[in-house]
Amino acid sequence: MASDRTIHEIAHGKKLAESDPELIWGWGTRAGRLRAKRRADLIATGAELEPGMRVLEIGCGTGMFTEMFAQTGAYIIAVDISPELLTRARARSLPEDQVQFLEKRFEDCDLEGPFDAVIGSSFLHHLEIEPALSKIYDLLKPGRVMSFAEPNMLNPQVYLERHAQFLFPYVSPDETAFVRRRLQRLITKAGFEYIEIVPFDWLHPATPALLIPLVSWIGRRLEQTPGLREFSGSLYIRGRRPAATR
Repeated sequence: MASDRTIHEIAHGKKLAESDPELIWGWGTRAGRLRAKRRADLIATGAELEPGMRVLEIGCGTGMFTEMFAQTGAYIIAVDISPELLTRARARSLPEDQVQFLEKRFEDCDLEGPFDAVIGSSFLHHLEIEPALSKIYDLLKPGRVMSFAEPNMLNPQVYLERHAQFLFPYVSPDETAFVRRRLQRLITKAGFEYIEIVPFDWLHPATPALLIPLVSWIGRRLEQTPGLREFSGSLYIRGRRPAATR
């Protein structure tokens, strides 16, 4: 029997797909596209993606990030719970010998592992985080990396979205966000090593085109400023499964 969380996520995906999900998520503007490109590069570089790797992408949605990840030459198995969002992903007509889209609930994911990397953008916060981290660990080859970008709960807008959800229709009922230090403890507990959690992202998708260079310049400096960087919009998350068996 499907959990309430699963039912909510499927219904939310259907609702998003009725309009323009990428615009709703903030990826459709000029600033949003720049944010998405930077995020995809961080995830792909952190995961050490390259041709010949077999990679699992969790929560691929419309396939926008999948398309960018595929440019590395890696073979991507991309899963999502929403059939409507996957319809949009498949409409991208990405090469079938390089990208496979699957309708699956990650918690029940019975894919044959292990994988050379497990990646995703803004999806871990939709899951029960401790069992999700344990499953990611089990799906990774020893010595390989998980690489994600997620919302930062300390960012004022993200905090408001999670605590006044009725004002933000693009936020699903059960999703949350992460606080860096607590998340680091959970990732350590799951068995990962060489953990990095880096606050980043001050470029709001509504930033006017003329102001993008200035806002980007200010944002990069805020990301390097102790204290203030903790309020960035996103967290970049990376952890390596030890080469030796846990």
